[in-house]
This record gives sequence, structure tokens and C-alpha cells, in this order.
Amino acid sequence: MAFIEIDRVERQVGQLKILKGIDISLEKGGFLVLLGPSGCGKSTLLNAIAGLQPLSGGDIRIDGESIVGLHPSKRDIAMVFQSYALYPNMTVAQNIAFPLEMAGTPKSQREAETQGVAKTLQIGHLLDRRPAQLSGGQRQRVAMARALVRKPRLFLFDEPLSNLDAKLRVEVRAEIKRLHQDTNATIIYVTHDQIEAMTLATQIVVMKDGIIQQAGTPAEIYNHPANMFVADFMGSPSMNMIEGIVSNDGAGLIPDALPEITVRLPSPLSPGRKVVLGIRPEKVGGEVAGTEVQRLDLPVEIVEPTGSDVFLWLRFGSRQLSARLPASAQVSPGETLAVWLDLGSSVVFDAETRERVS
Repeated sequence: MAFIEIDRVERQVGQLKILKGIDISLEKGGFLVLLGPSGCGKSTLLNAIAGLQPLSGGDIRIDGESIVGLHPSKRDIAMVFQSYALYPNMTVAQNIAFPLEMAGTPKSQREAETQGVAKTLQIGHLLDRRPAQLSGGQRQRVAMARALVRKPRLFLFDEPLSNLDAKLRVEVRAEIKRLHQDTNATIIYVTHDQIEAMTLATQIVVMKDGIIQQAGTPAEIYNHPANMFVADFMGSPSMNMIEGIVSNDGAGLIPDALPEITVRLPSPLSPGRKVVLGIRPEKVGGEVAGTEVQRLDLPVEIVEPTGSDVFLWLRFGSRQLSARLPASAQVSPGETLAVWLDLGSSVVFDAETRERVS
């Protein structure tokens, strides 16, 4: 039996259905990321778990026990908000210890627990300061410490990094990763950032319009997307999508954008079928060994150095393909480049249903 069980959960406001039969299970010590665009229902689901919004149907169980009828304060859940929600008139130490004080914990124990969690999150030197004297990253660490000190059975994070700049996001993300590794806490984390999801999660649930599109490990979600929405949402740049018709022998794809060539398919399909071949930018690049590669000579339109990589935009008939090359690659706009498609790593979707077929 899973530690967290979300069973056919629904949430409806008036005529609007926000959650449409959500089923998720998570083992104890897991790190589940709810991922999707704004309005997909991920924050609504998190608030329902916390008890901040009622359900219209379904059940939520923790360790086999339903929590749907419990008041939020009785669920033994700690939530870390996007806005930090610190008390400005209290010191950092007082903010961290506040949940323990409310629970009637003796002062000596409160102080010991506060010191311990502050050491874990490397904010021991900030305990006498007030929130106004802290940076955004420090405030988020304090909010995490206040949640951690309670030792709840479940942590909920609602887009905790969205207010931070790029450098701080990386730092605090590493703190959350280390927190999970050191404490083996069970965490459910909401974000629309696929980098956060890939780096933090043991399990990702991709949502759209209140429906789960795919659930799995980060590697499964990235390498074997269940449909074109997941494939397009995961990855930056997103997966190349080559639309076309299966050739007469069933072994290749005749692209709509460049019908004078045939791109080999990873597995045979019915001739004449309309499909979409998906291939990641990092699988469009320099020469590689193997039998499942195919060379194309394509004009280079745009070169985007990022420091660690170079992204290319290549003319592919009436469309473009993106490629990811090492930073050492010497490429200029306007030249024709020989690129190899690693078709062994490609996936195929049905053009009408948009679901993966191979």
C-alpha cells in the first residue's frame, strides 16, 4: 500500500471542473512533482491535500487513513508557500519555532529543534534577524525550516522558487534536494518549471486541464512521453516534431515539410498513416556510430551559444529543426551542416489522437 493515495479526486466550482478524476500514489520518502502549465489544476490539488479547498468527489489517504474529513490543522502536513508567509515582527528563530510554540512544546526543546533545523539549512547565523533583513533565498530557507521543524508526515511546496532570481533558484533548489536526501521526507511539490521537476523529483505527474497526461520517473517522462503535449512541454528547446505520412514500405516517414526525403522510423507502421516523428534536439547533432542514425544536410539559420552548449535552428523544408551541439562546435549561420538523427531515441505519435504509438 502506498503512503499517499489520491483516489479519483474531483474539484468543481459551479460549472467549471478543475480536477477530473485524479489518481496518484506515492511511496513514503518519495518526491512527487506536479507539473503543468498555469490553470492545469496542480495548485488546486495541492490545496485539496492540505485541506484548504474541499473536494467534489474522491478520497485522499495518508498511510491508509482518509484525511478528507480532517481540519487542515489535524492532517500533520506542512506547507511551504510561494510568498514565504513569514511574520515580519518576529526574528528568524521565532518564526521557525512558532509551530512548536503553538503545539505547546517546552522552550528548551523549541530552542534545540530550531538550532538543529537552522544548521541543516545553513541559516544558523540569521536567527536573530527579522525577515526584512533577509534576501529572498534566505527567507525561503526560513520558510522551509519552519515547515521542517514540525517533523510532519508530509511536506507540500507550492512553487517555492518562482519569486527568486535565476541564481537563487539554483541555490535553493539544491537546498531542497539536500533536505530530501538528508531527511527522507515525503514531499509533493508544485511547479510549472520542467527543470525543477527533472532535477528534484523521484516521480513526476504532468497535468493539463485537470487531467493527468502522464505519471512516471523523470527519465520515463522525458524519454518516453505518452503524448505530444508531454513531449512538447518537457525539454528546452522542446522536442522536434516532424509531421508526415508513412511510406509505402512502412519503414519510413515522408515529411510534409520536406517530401523529397524519407526519414527512417524506429519501427514499421501501416503505409499511408499520418504520424508525427518526435526527436530531441540533443539527438540531432554530430556524427555518431550505429545503425539507427541518418544523415541530413541542412542549412543553418540561427546559432545560439549558451556557454555549455550551442543550439542551432536548421531549415527543414518549410519548417525548422533544433539541434543541440557541444560548446566547441564551430558553426555559422548560412552554412549547410551535416547532421545525424539518432532515430533509435525517437518516438512516433498518431497525428490525430496525438498519442504515442511507438
